[in-house]
Amino acid sequence: MASIAIITDTDSSLPADVAARYNIRQVPINIHFGQDTFRTGVDIDDAQLFARIDRTGKIPTPSAPSPGQFAQAYQAAFAEGAKEVVCFCVSSKASATYSAAVNARNLFAEREITVVDTESVTMGQGFMVLAAAEAAEAGASRGEIVARAIEVRERVHLYAALSTLKYLAMSGRVPTLTAGVANLLSVKPILTLRDGTLDLLERVRTRAHAWRRVIELVVQAAGQKPVEQMAILHVNALAEAGQFEEQLRASLSCPDTIMMAELSPGLSIYGGTGLVGVALVGGK
Repeated sequence: MASIAIITDTDSSLPADVAARYNIRQVPINIHFGQDTFRTGVDIDDAQLFARIDRTGKIPTPSAPSPGQFAQAYQAAFAEGAKEVVCFCVSSKASATYSAAVNARNLFAEREITVVDTESVTMGQGFMVLAAAEAAEAGASRGEIVARAIEVRERVHLYAALSTLKYLAMSGRVPTLTAGVANLLSVKPILTLRDGTLDLLERVRTRAHAWRRVIELVVQAAGQKPVEQMAILHVNALAEAGQFEEQLRASLSCPDTIMMAELSPGLSIYGGTGLVGVALVGGK
């Protein structure tokens, strides 16, 4: 085990097997259905989330992990032999997670814990965490680990196409009437990573057009440089994600291995079933 442990939260969208390979602990975002609370990646995943939403007709409320949850993760890392911890949190503009992680750090006055606001979400955050874990394995210092992660953040591009506005309307984030008209017209919003949050970039009609436009944006973002890393994001749409990957590979020189990543409940609540997207780290 590296002497510096890497911790993050589940809004990183890192697949569990990838996190395990690098010994990355993911503190779960909490999902509240009334009085029932579920932990992302422990008690609930995207499939279970939308099965319950569709059954009840209600959107749950996500919440940041408690300081106690982060404290448990810190303590577990030290118990396994880590000398220091670097914790990468989802953007503070999107969640109170960073604040909770800082509060937990204050419980370990005698320990070296660095908490980083990634100013990113989903695999934008995830790629930063992977870069940090690789640097830690190579024996980098805390400062070098953080610098490496931030350098990756500057080269991340992310685009995703929603399949429906139904869940955004249910959440109250868009007016119900507007969402209804948009669905009637088959409008598919395209999201991008902007200022630390997922933000609306464009609106197009039909899924086929949305996928083509996402691929166009990815090709533009990649430019003439090779793509260093890539992940296909999806919400309950593994088959569609595979189809999207085929179209993407036909238009762009992609890495041999492309990660398949579920968005995860803390974020997919708003994206909804059928979302497909891509995150990439551009070449230097």
